[in-house]
Amino acid sequence: MNGGSRVRVLACQVSVPATPDRDARDAHVARLDRLLREALRETPADLVVLPELSSIDYSRAAFDALGSLAEPLHGPSGEVFSRLARDTATPVFYGIPRRDRERVLITQVAVGADGNYLGHFDKLHMAHFGASPEKDYFDRGDHLLVLDVAGIRIAPLICYDIRFPELARTLCLRHGAELLLHCSAYAKDESYYSWHPFVIARALENQVHVLSLNRAGGRFGRSIFCPPWVDDSESETVFPESESLRIVEVDLDRARAVRDRYTLLKDRLGDTSAYDALEVQPAARKKLASL
Repeated sequence: MNGGSRVRVLACQVSVPATPDRDARDAHVARLDRLLREALRETPADLVVLPELSSIDYSRAAFDALGSLAEPLHGPSGEVFSRLARDTATPVFYGIPRRDRERVLITQVAVGADGNYLGHFDKLHMAHFGASPEKDYFDRGDHLLVLDVAGIRIAPLICYDIRFPELARTLCLRHGAELLLHCSAYAKDESYYSWHPFVIARALENQVHVLSLNRAGGRFGRSIFCPPWVDDSESETVFPESESLRIVEVDLDRARAVRDRYTLLKDRLGDTSAYDALEVQPAARKKLASL
């Protein structure tokens, strides 16, 4: 599997049916378990990734049922994915609505190749426009997560989080993330069409790989995997709308070569405080010849 500088990620753009109750949720998660086991038997990977809230439908109907659908870290979905990771010796990142006392959070959970819990990330920015009613249902997170998994330093983001460059910058430059796992549920509202440019910008400005993984279906789909540089010989990979489980490869040597050739990060003046310290020259109305 892991071949030195190359990490094979099984990116799972999966279909999610309506999940009005626990039985529907658990049946859906059981199907995902079977689907992923079959995929890993055919093509082993170093890491499995599922999209945002992969255990439930992204809809007001499902969110109205969070009283029964939200679960703790070690709830029914966690048990299934932990067992999957252990049985296949493959780390898994999956998404759930997580109950924490009186709060419900949009959470991405990481379990290791032994099935043990590695960490979790709670979505920091709640989307509340278009098809996203998140402020009506969810609380925001309060921490970052950066993990060394399968020979690579990984940081998860969740959907709306990608639109804030300070967050990705902090994860990559301060905490050394080499792969941003952007787990999403992008419905085709007015914000859908700017999603890919944001992903490409985060990859190129930080010179890292970004996997932006959506759920499948006519209202969703079109996940994108972007390398740390795009030119006439290398470009981003875009998935179809339909359910698609495919291997994407993170090439760490390629990322280092890109950073050596295109020295954007070295040529910065510093962090944002260096730019904040620069004074703005006052406007002048003089002929250049008089200067």
